[in-house]
Amino acid sequence: MNPEIGHYALVLALAVAILQTVLPIWGARTNDAALMRVGPSLALAFCGFVALSFAVLVVAYVTSDFSVLNVVENSHSLKPLLYRITGTWGNHEGSMLLWALVLAIFGATVALFGGNLPARLKANVLGVQGSIGVAFIAFLLLTSNPFTRVIPAPAEGNDLNPVLQDIGLAIHPPLLYLGYVGFSVTFAFAVAALIDGRIDAAWARWVRPWALGAWAFLTLGIAMGSYWAYYELGWGGWWFWDPVENASLMPWLAGTALIHSAVVMEKRDALKVWTVLLAILAFSLSLLGTFLVRSGVLTSVHAFATDPTRGVFILGILVFFIGGSLTLFAARAGNLRQGGIFAPISREGALVLNNLLLTAAAAAVFVGTLYPLALEATTGAKITVGPPYFNLTVGALMLPVVFAMPFGPLLAWKRGDLPGAAQRLMLAFLIGLAAAGAAAYAESGGPALAPIGIGLGAFVILGAIIDIAERSGLGRVPAATAFARFRGLPRAALGAALAHAGIGICLLGIVAETSWNSETIVGAKVGDSFAVGRYELTLARLEPRTGPNYRELAGVFDIRRGGASVGTIESSKRLFTARNMPTTEAGIRTFGLSQLYVSLGDELPGGGLAIRAYWKPLVTLIWIGAVIMALGGALSLSDRRLRVGAPKPARKAVAAARPVAAE
Repeated sequence: MNPEIGHYALVLALAVAILQTVLPIWGARTNDAALMRVGPSLALAFCGFVALSFAVLVVAYVTSDFSVLNVVENSHSLKPLLYRITGTWGNHEGSMLLWALVLAIFGATVALFGGNLPARLKANVLGVQGSIGVAFIAFLLLTSNPFTRVIPAPAEGNDLNPVLQDIGLAIHPPLLYLGYVGFSVTFAFAVAALIDGRIDAAWARWVRPWALGAWAFLTLGIAMGSYWAYYELGWGGWWFWDPVENASLMPWLAGTALIHSAVVMEKRDALKVWTVLLAILAFSLSLLGTFLVRSGVLTSVHAFATDPTRGVFILGILVFFIGGSLTLFAARAGNLRQGGIFAPISREGALVLNNLLLTAAAAAVFVGTLYPLALEATTGAKITVGPPYFNLTVGALMLPVVFAMPFGPLLAWKRGDLPGAAQRLMLAFLIGLAAAGAAAYAESGGPALAPIGIGLGAFVILGAIIDIAERSGLGRVPAATAFARFRGLPRAALGAALAHAGIGICLLGIVAETSWNSETIVGAKVGDSFAVGRYELTLARLEPRTGPNYRELAGVFDIRRGGASVGTIESSKRLFTARNMPTTEAGIRTFGLSQLYVSLGDELPGGGLAIRAYWKPLVTLIWIGAVIMALGGALSLSDRRLRVGAPKPARKAVAAARPVAAE
């Protein structure tokens, strides 16, 4: 497929995006129904052109078309097919094209499934989405064209960064972008409503599905990125407070607050100003993450671009969308009626507390991430803000959120009974206390606060179970009735409980891994043994191997516990010949919910290899909990009441089929 087709498709996409920006909004302003109806068609056309452009780039990678500069710099003919495909977005230009494709897909989804939206709101939403498309397609064409040609074409490419030659590249960026860009829809709804000057409970009902979907994808994207870094980088860590990791955490925190705030707005017609502001902030923080990765202002294993000129363009996009939306918000916020009133002790009050703490945590991450960059840019001084700051600030703010989580669903709307909720949670509290005591006894000598974290995680999990049990009437009504009530519960309620339980499970993994992991660093030759945790590892043999585009030295270790063999574990050092770049492939062996982790280091002067080994108790709960959280979001999203374009079905046929009582 000719690469020029992809370039021309981007040019046409830009033209369509300009029309999508202007015509529907002008139609909404002038009450021209014909212009408003043009919006969906333009959104679908924009999606089609961007999809065509992306397909052309994928074909160029699959066929190793080295006449395209982007393919030359990031591919190689010996690279496995999977990594040739994923290499399409394993670079700056390709990843930005993927960003634009996800944006186009979301716009097309609004066009197709927003049939029950008011015509003016839908037109404004599609217009705002079109303006975002204009900005990023212009960025691609003017600064980051993925179809630039090389004449004459070289015979071979430079290969993809070896760290990116992993299945994680096929999963992590698409999921992350579905989260990042998904918040563009909530942003578009917020700006569209501010343009029209009408925001009510129905608006919150339309926004919630998009916020839930973006949040669920972002949760999975962050979790996958964490696990990818854990097994690929060979450092043995799952979170490093890297600036780009923080850039994904900030919109996740804001998105979490948005979901809960939208619930209050929908149920009580309250928190209008706050909900709209959160919708703006969630996407604004997503744009900030894009700026950090692609501006060249920081060096990170996650960063693609190092060209500051591109950063100036993205900075302009940030100023336009963030500054423009906040200016519009400031102009309109005073005219928004606040809505329902509620007591501090109520479900609304619990959700407000949740919002305040989550946004404070996002602000703490924002300051810790951006302050060193701003200081260096203005004064030239370099400082490092590391894990101690983030652990203390974010941890201190998130612990009250987690502790209050089981109380919220058990409080009534408008005015709640806190002692009554505490009484219903007493069993969960006692079991959590027992779990804390058991952890303190089993791991005596560890961090003093770790057992409290274990107890808190157990309390949250059981609190979610008790919430569903209370809604079902378990223990108060016959079992058959309780089961029938359980089956009739809204999926949104079940999804919320599942997500809360996932947070508790994730907390258990975080506390156990950070508090009780053990590390062993040794120099070993074949036949040498060493202990890690409760296991003994023996370097059984070293095996040189050859892959499709690399050479490696693999170390095979025998694992014994209590003198009995329990298996083997394998780790390796690889050298990718095209780039002459080494990587470490960690060996991981799972035992229950815990893992042994081994990585090979460099050769030592006296012979043998440097070896780093870890025992990581309950570490898998970190990612299991994150997946459960995302599943909770998906379950909530499946609730028909929350699906845009899926109003409640008519019951006439059901009513007609019922037998009529004899008169």
